Amino acid sequence: MILKERDTDEGLLVAVCDDDVLGETFEDDGVSLTVTEEFYGGESVEEEAVVASLARASVANIVGSEAVDLAVREGFVDEANVLEVDSTRHAQFLRM
Repeated sequence: MILKERDTDEGLLVAVCDDDVLGETFEDDGVSLTVTEEFYGGESVEEEAVVASLARASVANIVGSEAVDLAVREGFVDEANVLEVDSTRHAQFLRM
């Protein structure tokens, strides 16, 4: 998975995506999701690093079946809140 962290005034913003979705665009029922290098491009990491980053995140954007499944399995995202966009999955969370 690819992980990118940004410190913001509102807290830590985390972007995670599967390796194979970076640079792809997914469209379905009027929804378009482009997984840009600018936003999602970062370091290739193992699951443990993703979990540690999501645990510290104030906001997270997660794209790809593997990344979203991990976020659901680890309790960061409820499966009912996951979007299916074309052939991939997308989830976000905001910790207040």
